[in-house]
Amino acid sequence: MSSAPAGLEQFLAERGFERMPWLAVAMLAGIGLWFALPGPGDWLIALGLCGFVAGGALIWRGGDDAPLLRGAVIGVALMVAAGLSLIWARSALLGTTPISGPRVAVVAAHVLEREEQPARERARLIVATRDPRDGRAIRARLNVPDKFDAPFLQPGMQFRAKARLAPPQRAAVPGGYDFARSAWFDGLAASGSLLERPRTSGMTDDTGNGASWRTRLARHVREKAGAFGGDASAAIAATLVTGDRGALAHDDAQAMRDAGLAHMLSISGMHVGAVIAICWFLVMKLGGLWPWLALRVRLPLVAASGGALAGIGYTVLTGAALPTIRACIAALLVLGAMALGRQALSLRLIALAAIAVMLFWPEAAVGASFQLSFAAVVAIVALLDSDFGRELAKRRGTTRWQRWRHALLILLLTGIVVEATLSPLVLYHFQRSGIFGWMANLVAIPLMTVVILPALIAALVADLIGLGAPFWWLAARSLDLIVGLAHGVSGLPGAVLQLPQLRLWAILACVGGAFWLALWRGRLRLFGLSAVAVGTLGIAMARPADLLILADGRNAALSAGGGLYLLRDSSSFGTEAMIEAAGMEAGDPAIMTFPDWPGANCNASFCEVQAEGRTILAARRRFSGDYAALARACARVDIVIAQQRLPADCRPALLKADASLLSRRGGMAVNLESGNIRAVREAGDQHGW
Repeated sequence: MSSAPAGLEQFLAERGFERMPWLAVAMLAGIGLWFALPGPGDWLIALGLCGFVAGGALIWRGGDDAPLLRGAVIGVALMVAAGLSLIWARSALLGTTPISGPRVAVVAAHVLEREEQPARERARLIVATRDPRDGRAIRARLNVPDKFDAPFLQPGMQFRAKARLAPPQRAAVPGGYDFARSAWFDGLAASGSLLERPRTSGMTDDTGNGASWRTRLARHVREKAGAFGGDASAAIAATLVTGDRGALAHDDAQAMRDAGLAHMLSISGMHVGAVIAICWFLVMKLGGLWPWLALRVRLPLVAASGGALAGIGYTVLTGAALPTIRACIAALLVLGAMALGRQALSLRLIALAAIAVMLFWPEAAVGASFQLSFAAVVAIVALLDSDFGRELAKRRGTTRWQRWRHALLILLLTGIVVEATLSPLVLYHFQRSGIFGWMANLVAIPLMTVVILPALIAALVADLIGLGAPFWWLAARSLDLIVGLAHGVSGLPGAVLQLPQLRLWAILACVGGAFWLALWRGRLRLFGLSAVAVGTLGIAMARPADLLILADGRNAALSAGGGLYLLRDSSSFGTEAMIEAAGMEAGDPAIMTFPDWPGANCNASFCEVQAEGRTILAARRRFSGDYAALARACARVDIVIAQQRLPADCRPALLKADASLLSRRGGMAVNLESGNIRAVREAGDQHGW
C-alpha cells in the first residue's frame, strides 16, 4: 500500500500526456453525474466526496514526494465538482417550470423567434404569452400551419388566437429524446399549435429585424439556387447561408443522415472553419500583393483578425445557434494559436474549447451535437498526433501527384476513424447509423469546403451587382451532386445499421475506451481497446425491451421473434418512438398489432396476451363496464395497461400501468423474464423537468 503512491508518481512522470484534456473529461463527468443522480441529497454527497478527496490530497503528508499524483487527484476532484456545480446552478437559475397540463384557450402572444418549415407546411414560433389558467408569464413554442399563417407574423409582432398548449413532452420511452429536458434549459414552459388564424395587433418593437432579414435571405437563396438545381439543393443552400433547415424534405434529410452527411445540415465546425479559412486565404494572398502592408504588418495577425470577424459574422448570420457558437469559439481559439505562432490544432486547445462551452452551456454536454462534434475533432487530432500519424505525415512526397495521393489517403483514414468513433454515439442517440459515411464524406467534404461554400459567398456578393447567376449555378449543381451521392450511398445494401435502444453502460465503455486511446501516448493507450471491446460487445448484444408502454397508456409494444406488436396501429410521435426504440422503421412488415399475437384474446375493450411466462391485459379504449369483473381479471394477470385511472381493487402481480402511475413515472420499458421495470422518470428523480 505504501509503495502504491510512489509507483503511480513514477508512472505519471515517465509518460508524457496532456493535463488539460483530462480536466475537461473530469468536468464532463461532473455534469453527467448531476444528470445521473436523482436529487439534491445525492448531489451534495457527490460534492462532499469531491471536497474530501481534494482536501485529503492537499494535506497528505506524502504529497511533497508525489507532486504529480497530488495535482492529478486535486485537479480531477475539483473539476468533477465544478461540472456538477455549474449544471446545478444553471438548472436552478434558468430552469422553467412547465405548465401543469393541457389548455385550449385564446391567448395573446408576442413573437420572439420564427423558423420557417415549408417542408412540413408550417412555421414554428417562439412566443411570450401567459398561462391561460393562472396568468403566469411564460415562453412557448407554437406550430402554425400554413393555412393559418401570415407572412407578416414575424418577430416583434403581437397577435391573439385560439391555441392548444401542453407541457413540453417528456421522452416517450426510457432512453429516448427528452424534449422536456431541453425546454427546461431553453426557458420554454409549453408547446402546442394554433387552432385558428391569428389576429395581429401590430409591431411592438424591432427585436425581430435580424430574424426577419434572415428569413428574407433564406427565401432569396432558395429562389436563386432553386433556379439551377433541385428543391433539396435549394433547401441545403439556405441552410448553409442562414441556418434555416425547415425547407428540406424528410426523405432527403433522412438520406443525408444515413449517408453520414448529416453534419452538413447543421452549421458547425466544418462550415465556420471553411468560412474562416477562405477569409484567411484571401487576406494572406491579397495582403502579400500589397508591399506596404506586407512589409509593415504581420500578415498572419491581420489574416487571423479578418478570419475572426468572418467567423463571428457567419455565426450571427446563421442565427447564432448553440452548435455554431461552440464552433466559433473553437475556431477563434485556433486562430489565436495561429496568430501567436503556436500549434493550431492540439488536444489541449480542444479541451480548452470544451471547457469554455461547458462553462456557459453545461447542459449541452449531454446533447448529441456537443458529443458528436467534439468526438470527431478529438479523433482526428489523436490520429494525426499518434506515432502512426506522425510517421504518415513524413511520407508526404515531393511531386504534386504524391502530395495529392497523400492528402487523399489522410482524408480516407480520418473518415474511417471518425466514422468508427461516432458510430456508438449516433446509435445511442438515433438507433441508426450509416456504414458508408467515410466513403460519402471522401467526396462531400472537399466539395463542400472548396467549391460550395466559396461559390455561395461569391454568389451573394455578386448579386449586389446582378452577376451572381454563374456562382448560383455552380453551388446548386454541386449540391445536386451531394444530394444524389446521399441517396446513392444510403440506398446501398447494408448501408444503414439499425439497432434497438442501447444501454448507457455500453456507450460509456466505448467513450471511456476512446478517451483512453486518444489522451495517452505510446503502447499504454492500447489498453483502451479493452473498454471499447466491452462496449462494442454490449452494442452487439442489444435487444429491444420486451414491453414498451407510452406515458398516456394509449399504446404499447411487444417485441418477440424479430416482430413488433402494437396495441394500436397509429402514427403518433410516441408510436414512432417505440418503433425506433425497437430498432425498426415505420412501415416494416414485421410490425403488427396485439390481435396478431399468437393466442391473443381480444375484444373491443381489452387484449390479453401471454409472453415470456407473463400475462398482459391491455385496454384498447377507456373502460366503463363492470369494475368487479375488471378486478377479477387484474388478479389473474401480471401486467395491466390502461389510459385511465384504475380502481384500487385492480392488483396485478407485477405492474399496474394506469394513468395514476404513468403520469408520475412516464413511459416504461419492461423485461418480462426478469420483471425489471425502467421508467422515463425513475422513482425519486427530482430534476425540474
